[in-house]
Amino acid sequence: MTHLDVRDLACSYGSEKILKGVTLSAEKGEVVSLIGPSGSGKSTLLRALVGLTLPSAGEVRVAGKAVDYSSRKSVRELRSQLAIVFQQYNLFQNMTVMRNVTIAPITIKKRPKAEVEALAAELLARVGMEAKHDAYPEELSGGQQQRVAIARALALQPEILLLDEVTSALDPERVNEVLDTIRRLTDEGITMLLVSHEMSFVREVSTRVVMMDDGKVVETGTPSQIFDSPTHERTRDFVGMILKH
Repeated sequence: MTHLDVRDLACSYGSEKILKGVTLSAEKGEVVSLIGPSGSGKSTLLRALVGLTLPSAGEVRVAGKAVDYSSRKSVRELRSQLAIVFQQYNLFQNMTVMRNVTIAPITIKKRPKAEVEALAAELLARVGMEAKHDAYPEELSGGQQQRVAIARALALQPEILLLDEVTSALDPERVNEVLDTIRRLTDEGITMLLVSHEMSFVREVSTRVVMMDDGKVVETGTPSQIFDSPTHERTRDFVGMILKH
């Protein structure tokens, strides 16, 4: 069964159409990367999938079940299956690393504190932050904060992880810290939708790549198809321009 199935998804900001009938899918354990120029709708698509921006048309199915974005219950259920990590870390500055990772599972999902803290300790170790349980965000580098943000998302135990340009706000020397964390996650079989301008990384970790432009899907294929022999002129232009740099 397809893990995530998006059909003809549309989304607008006021009178401006941002998504214009996006169709894509992800099988369980796949890493599907979204590439394309700024303003093509990649980030809006991720926000729409988790209900932060409401779709105006189309259908989303997770594990075969349709999402009703007009229903709070349906969106709550959806957010128990999907988690998103943004460009900015958005950590609570007055909370320790451990508290940042555990607050949502404890207060929103009502899971036992001891159980959540044990899981959080394991997740922080997985992202290389096991020595920073008691640190505050201001004591961490950007790369470290982003790794905590990834651990926080994983603490919700999502079936699908959405990553929105998670390295774009980092200093260049911190980018590899976060990319290495994502590499480890791909080895663990979690389904991911990844928005990134790090083309070599996209090529390395993706099972499929989706090229977007002007709110639409232009072309979908394996990394080798998209980067070595794209069929659509817009994809050829974009990939050629990116790879020159």
